[in-house]
Amino acid sequence: MEELFEFSFVPMKILLIYLSSLFIIFPIRLFGQAEFPMLLPKPQIITFHSDHFFIGSIRLETPVLERECEMLLKEVGGVLDAQAVPVIEIRLISHLEKVKNNPEEAYRISVTSQKILLEALTETGVFRALQTLRQLKSPKGPYFYGCLVTDWPAFRIRGFMHDTGRSYLSFSELKREIAQLSRYKINTFHWHLTENQAWRIESKIFPQLNDSVNMSRLPGQYYTQEEARELVRFCKQHHILLIPEIDMPGHSEAFVRTFGCDMQSPQGMMILKQLLDEICTVFDVPYLHIGTDEVRFTHPDFVPEMVNYVRSKGKKVISWNPGWPYQKGEIDMTQLWSYRGKAQTGIPAIDSRFHYLNHYDVFGDLVALYNSRIYNCETGNEDIAGVILAVWNDRLVVPEKNILLENNFYPCLLAIAERAWLGGGSEYFDQNGPLLPTEDDSVSCAFADFEKRLLWHKEHYFQHYPFPYVRQTQVKWNITDAFPNAGNLEASFPPEKKLRQTYFYQNQSYSVRTARGAGIYLRHVWGDLIPGFMKEPRENYTAYAWTWVYSPRKQETGLWVEFQNYGRSEKDLPPPQGKWDYRGSRIWLNGTELLPPRWTNTHTSPSTEIALGNENCTARPPLLVHLKKGWNKLFLKLPIGKFSTPEIRLQKWMFTVIFVTPDGQKATENLTYSPYKIKPKNKSCLLYTSDAADDR
Repeated sequence: MEELFEFSFVPMKILLIYLSSLFIIFPIRLFGQAEFPMLLPKPQIITFHSDHFFIGSIRLETPVLERECEMLLKEVGGVLDAQAVPVIEIRLISHLEKVKNNPEEAYRISVTSQKILLEALTETGVFRALQTLRQLKSPKGPYFYGCLVTDWPAFRIRGFMHDTGRSYLSFSELKREIAQLSRYKINTFHWHLTENQAWRIESKIFPQLNDSVNMSRLPGQYYTQEEARELVRFCKQHHILLIPEIDMPGHSEAFVRTFGCDMQSPQGMMILKQLLDEICTVFDVPYLHIGTDEVRFTHPDFVPEMVNYVRSKGKKVISWNPGWPYQKGEIDMTQLWSYRGKAQTGIPAIDSRFHYLNHYDVFGDLVALYNSRIYNCETGNEDIAGVILAVWNDRLVVPEKNILLENNFYPCLLAIAERAWLGGGSEYFDQNGPLLPTEDDSVSCAFADFEKRLLWHKEHYFQHYPFPYVRQTQVKWNITDAFPNAGNLEASFPPEKKLRQTYFYQNQSYSVRTARGAGIYLRHVWGDLIPGFMKEPRENYTAYAWTWVYSPRKQETGLWVEFQNYGRSEKDLPPPQGKWDYRGSRIWLNGTELLPPRWTNTHTSPSTEIALGNENCTARPPLLVHLKKGWNKLFLKLPIGKFSTPEIRLQKWMFTVIFVTPDGQKATENLTYSPYKIKPKNKSCLLYTSDAADDR
């Protein structure tokens, strides 16, 4: 067996140098890019070789997960045959060499021409191995790639949370997500079940809790106890930890409407304990999350008493941080939800501080998420358990597929699936934030590699799932320093007359810098906490962005455009008809201004109960535009007034612009984005042209 090369979690430049040397030594036919499996998440260590395990009649020898293994073989076209020579063998062993973290989920895979051997310490480790084996099946033929894998997760909690207390998601949708994400080694589902709007878990001792009259949103929609038990069973089958949350004593107006008393009152505490008796019986899981955030504590013994009561039921307790000021031993785990949340020695912490998808845009924030370091740690430890991405629906979003579309749900979960499995990352949202490096350094190459694998999985495994992400690493811009507009958002500045690299205005020099990506934050939604393109963003300024786009032919295509990604937690007003936003953002293609669609929402009073319409570009069809053969000019005007206004509480000084297919499924192919108008001479050479200062 000829060993060819090994992948491990190493800097991209070192990996490229290593691969380049291998191309010299071994036959090129073995190294075509399509011949490498698009693994996601990447294993910690993988060595490929020239053997293939061909899929046909296969003997299965396993003491565990026989059903799961049989289903996988059926999926890839295998036939079980007790007399076959090719064999898949699964072994439970007591030790795996080279594993550095979380051995209970670690595994080893050996694939040779006649045998696939899976080894792990636990059934969960075997389940994780099966997910990797599924991805080792070649898309080109009926065989698994020959390799040796040793793999383990850097963090023990890798999960997602749905706020079904505010916005009910169908039971079938929850199961669909759990099944799909378990294939990418996501291992935790945090189920936020109660909120001000509704109590979504059935109570048989207090059925009035689920009465429509006591729900202020989506009345009558809740989960039965049998559904809850079924979801527990379903999660266990997919080796996912289910964490139910009953939020207390805050976020509990549905409780107050039902019983006419506060949770912290003597009567409220008595009722709550009866509910906890019921809930702890329904959920056969190790943890119960009790909330304790965003509330004024009026009863000093409420939280300690509830923690002790839940523990007396055999459950461990999780609580939000900031929340109740726990000391070591008083709580089993905390979940950090605000930038003020801090992990405490002796109390394991889940990091959700900058992981709220309801504030994310599609493109920029995915970059920040993938590049991030979880709690700024290389790997997990006793005090840092991992990460949960949360979807909060303070704003009504319907239909439910729009919750997944507008929160970029699956791309973000696949990004954190890899980051939490591999560990590492380049920063904690605090260096480049949502910005890609403009040059191909190790960070940009790592993201481009992830993006390629992400889109491969979109094409092969997410054909019928809401998945709005398209390739963006090819998109490049020129962006100016911002000019002071003194509050006049319609004021004009020199870039509107001539495009240059440096401007002089009112005795000041204004430069132009490059940026990369389809979504660019000039100032992030979280302000100074996460950097954007502008080094010191200030109110009442106007910037400009432009690029040239080379099309090899005349064509009609789609264009995603937005200047304010509407968060799913805000009561913001829709844009005025005929305008992109309240800031005066504008866009031109080849000198013709592109106007926005007709906005479906027209209300003038802020409300969280009026569902988002077509404000976000992923919730509407792309604009249809014409590209001429050759160079096409995109020009954007980007004013900002106040960072918070009556119409939009959190102004996202940003833009999203990218050409896509008319159905929005892919980036338009064979386009060259060049802020300096560099046109392709042939497949391997680019030719610089000197007409980069054309008038708009």
